Amino acid sequence: MDKLRRVLSGGDDNEEVGLTSQIMDSTSLSFGTRVKWFVICFAGGVLCSILGTALLFLPKVGVNLFAIFYTLGNIAAISSTCFLMGPFKQLKRMFEPTRLIATIMMLLFLVLTLCAVFWWGKKGLAIIFCILQFLAMTWYSISYIPFARDAVIKCFTSCLS
Repeated sequence: MDKLRRVLSGGDDNEEVGLTSQIMDSTSLSFGTRVKWFVICFAGGVLCSILGTALLFLPKVGVNLFAIFYTLGNIAAISSTCFLMGPFKQLKRMFEPTRLIATIMMLLFLVLTLCAVFWWGKKGLAIIFCILQFLAMTWYSISYIPFARDAVIKCFTSCLS
């Protein structure tokens, strides 16, 4: 808004401003707008995942549609957090050392699911990759909660003993 005022008043002499600050000025959203688009994108992701699950039981193409919609739902859910913290900060946080393996595994299973559907034509493999996608997404998501991974590991090891 300030930039618009400067332009309209003729006081826009920021030609020496760097590219990064120009991008940040042109893409800044209010907090309310960020939250609204987060909710819309996240709800769209959940809707895609539910729709994919419903389509699972269609004959012949059900597994393919499930894998596609489930993957699109996960991509939308991950993308929704870009509205809250911004895309650059999101990418930085995704590839921090504490989340690096979880991020790589999550992205790998997203790609492998789509490969199993489109190129390899293996429906069973697509289902396995969707399950692994869910597990990787869960592990990635709990990495944002302090001490959650430790609690899950302790719970899992105590259940096995």
